[in-house]
Parts: sequence; C-alpha cells; structure tokens
Amino acid sequence: MSVRATAAVTPATGAAFALTEVTVVDPRPDEIVVRIVASGICHTDILARDGIRPPRPPAVFGHEGAGIVEEVGRSVGGLVPGDRLVPGDRVVLSFASCGQCSACAAGNPAHCPAFPEHNYAGARPDGTPTLRTREGEVLAGSFFGQSSFATHALVRARQAVRVPEDSDLGLLCPLGCAVQTGVGTVLNTLRPAPAEPVVVIGAGAVGLSAVMGTIIAGCRPIVVDVVPARLRLAAQLGAEQVIDGGHGSISDQITAAVGSGAKSIVDTTGDARVLPDAVRALAVGGSYAVVGAVAAGTTVPVDLQHLGRGRRLLGVVEGDSNPAEFIPRLVDFWRSGRLPLDRIVREYPMAEIDRAVSDMLAGDVVKPVIRFGPS
Repeated sequence: MSVRATAAVTPATGAAFALTEVTVVDPRPDEIVVRIVASGICHTDILARDGIRPPRPPAVFGHEGAGIVEEVGRSVGGLVPGDRLVPGDRVVLSFASCGQCSACAAGNPAHCPAFPEHNYAGARPDGTPTLRTREGEVLAGSFFGQSSFATHALVRARQAVRVPEDSDLGLLCPLGCAVQTGVGTVLNTLRPAPAEPVVVIGAGAVGLSAVMGTIIAGCRPIVVDVVPARLRLAAQLGAEQVIDGGHGSISDQITAAVGSGAKSIVDTTGDARVLPDAVRALAVGGSYAVVGAVAAGTTVPVDLQHLGRGRRLLGVVEGDSNPAEFIPRLVDFWRSGRLPLDRIVREYPMAEIDRAVSDMLAGDVVKPVIRFGPS
C-alpha cells in the first residue's frame, strides 16, 4: 500500500522548504521503498529549487539519500547478479539510469542516453508520478530517481547499493553523488600517473572529494579556491599547495606551481568565468575535466589554440562511475581511513534544512547532511 511520508517540499520556485505530509506511490516490480535516514544537500538541489535546473516546483528534491529498505517489488534484485535486496538492508542511493542501453550494459550508466528522463523529469520516465500531497495533488518527484528530502523514497532497485550493517549512513550518503563525482573524476576519468600534480579548482564537496581521490591515486593535489577556510581545509586534507583564485590570473598561478603546465585539471566551480583563463594552464596532452553543474545555455569563449596538441576538454557526470562497483570501493576507502568524510560533513535535523542550505551557500559548511530519522 502507499506510504505516508514527511517531505521537505519546495512549494514554489525559490521558496523555503515546507515540511509536508506526502504520499509515496506503491513500488513497481523493479522498485523499492527506502526509509531515508540521511540525505546530503548538493548545489544541484538548489539550482532546481531556484528554477535553474528541472524539474520545476512544487517538488521534492534531494539526491544523496541513504537509508534502510522497507519494501521491495516482486522482481527486485540487487545491482550485482544474484545479490537480492531485502527489507532491512542498509543502502546508499545514487543516480538513475535505464539499465538497458549499450552504455548501461557496458557498466557506464553515467553515460546513459536516457539520463535526463530518469533524473530530471519530475516523474518516472513514462510520466507517471511518484509523489502526491495528502490532498492528492501531484508533486514533481523522482529527482535523480529518488527525491530523498523525505522520510521515505521510491527508487529503482538498480539505484540502491548495499553497504555494511555498521555503516554510518550520515557520512556515507554523499557517496551517491558529490563524493563519487569528485573521487571518480580523478580515479575513473583522468587516471593521473603516480606522483603527478592534479589541479583542483573549487574546494566544495566535489572539489575536496577530488583532493581525497588525488591522494588515494598517489598524486599531488594543488587546490584553487577563493574562500580561505576552504583552502585551509584542503591543506589539512593533504593538498600540496593552495592558491587563492581571487588574486591574479589562475592560469599564471597554476603554471608557476607546476612548471610546464598541468596534465590534469578538475574544474568543480560551475563558474563560466573560470575555464577561459584556467584552460591556458593545461599542458600538452593534458585533460581539463568540467564537473560543476551549470544552467542550460551557459557558454564560454575558449581560445582553441589552448586545446591543441592533444589537450582535451572533458565533460564529466557522476565521476564516470558505475555506482554498483564504485560505491563499495569508496566505502572501503572510508573504512580504511583514506576517505575522511567526517572532515566535510555536518549534520542538521530535518527541521533545519533551510539553515543547512544557508550555511552551505555562505561557505560555512562543505557538505550539509539532513538527518531524517534514527539509523
């Protein structure tokens, strides 16, 4: 039967969250209902709240959910063949994909051609809603296939990755997006050589995750940001050098730090003003990974001579990861102390979700996490 949930609803574009009772529709055979324990807040949630990215409010956003499986559809199996999800399993939720295209079949669901329909449509890909108000009005849901700013979420089983029973879901929920994006861009996409410098521009949750990934790869992170506290945290996490991007040319400062140019640059800012300057610091044969979410129609002027001689400009989504395989690796990194998520996460109760967003936008917290209930 349908599940009653409390959700942080965005009632109108740019509006404050309203804690509202909603109805989560019954799961289909390949879907599960998850009691959300915690959900990270990401800048993409705010872009959607403000009408810059779809779907439009009234809606329930949230896409870094983690929780406990409560109900499973009759055909539900895990992402790993033969590894079935059952009620009581602790899971981290990630983005949605079709599971049928050539990209999904090849283990690269981040490149699924149907990614927009599964993640931004506000409903299932066939248009059927997943969330309604108590009065029966349709809410935009299925944000990244989950809409995890609620006590319960309906998701496809292929989005849920089982984690160990003793896992701290408040720390692990950002693995579903920000952390896998940052770490994955380094380990899956750029794959720098050991001891190579990797430049990370932007020291938010994705950028600092990229710093952690660079250290895991045995490389040397160099971090650019304009917030002194973020630069200090990057240094504490192991950045070899930090650069204040608010003073002078970023490309000149990067070149001075690495010598002949950077082989790997990760731009997590989502700021169109950064790339035209920073790309000039790219070394011959180097790669510039663009990770930050931006509004549709955003363009940048690029001098093409800075992309010659084997230089590559790459668009990266979700760290080019396969969550079924990559999230367990991230959990192992966390359990071994190589992914110190506690340094970037701060928890807030559900009633303080607006304060959490304000703290994030002010730069006072890197990754706010909303705690919806006991684990």
